[in-house]
Amino acid sequence: MSATGSSTAVGTLSMRPLDPLQDAGLLHSWVTHPKAAYWMMQDAKLQDVERAYMAIAASEHHHAHLGFHDGRPAFLMERYDPRYIELVGLYEPEPGDVGMHFLVAPTDRPVHGFTRAVITAVMEELFADPGTRRVVVEPDVTNTAVHALNETVGFVPEREIEKPEKRALLSFCTREQFFASRGVSL
Repeated sequence: MSATGSSTAVGTLSMRPLDPLQDAGLLHSWVTHPKAAYWMMQDAKLQDVERAYMAIAASEHHHAHLGFHDGRPAFLMERYDPRYIELVGLYEPEPGDVGMHFLVAPTDRPVHGFTRAVITAVMEELFADPGTRRVVVEPDVTNTAVHALNETVGFVPEREIEKPEKRALLSFCTREQFFASRGVSL
């Protein structure tokens, strides 16, 4: 998805690379919100968020993007190479595997279908890269809402894994599974 974005049933969604210093205050308000408990930064200070996203910006294997809904900041997407980040030694990566995290900003006025539109836009962005063959996620095993959401865009759970910070459900979504979930055959 380009900076110009794409139209969805909930409005226009777009993304740009995250600026760790410029965007840290906004991200801090999101990641410390009670609705972001699974992001595991509830007690983070502003400087902790700056530091974490400066490290991502400096990494050649991890990238963060700020997502917008009709021009307003609304979500965060992280893309990582599981050969080097997050899943090293926990599964056997295949060529074209891309890891993904996403976070929808907390809101007092939820829009029906918004989170599904966001994960769909994130997956479209990841699969826009012809080198991406499969998206890998590792949400907390207790995060049943995200497991159900993941399944709506084609993810198939493989197994539980033990990460240092959580017990996670390792799940995969191939390009074919994603497009099939949208009723498109390749």
